[in-house]
Amino acid sequence: MHKLFLIISSVSGMLAVMLGAFGAHALKDKLTSEGTLDTYQTAVQYQFYHTLALLAIAFLMTKYESQWLNYAGYSMTFGILIFSGSLYILCFTGMKWLGAITPIGGLLFILGWVFLLMTALKSL
Repeated sequence: MHKLFLIISSVSGMLAVMLGAFGAHALKDKLTSEGTLDTYQTAVQYQFYHTLALLAIAFLMTKYESQWLNYAGYSMTFGILIFSGSLYILCFTGMKWLGAITPIGGLLFILGWVFLLMTALKSL
């Protein structure tokens, strides 16, 4: 399982760098409506933060066997997809209803951190 999260974190990290650079250079003049560039940057930042957390989870899995780490890894993965993904789509399409989906990704991030805490309390 640790390989899966290592692969996901590697791809997510690569995409975060690419999307961040793309946003800084190619989208600066295109994301002109109020707050859109800030929203895009938030998506990139949260993708990066949780990619690093996912990478840590992958490494922890090589040392500790814990179902909580699996839960944490999946929560972080789906949090990235839903939180950052909905913000990216919102920026490019202007579909405001996606703002209602974004908090689900945030909740998954929080759950991921709770599951990581549970790993520490129960397994280490």
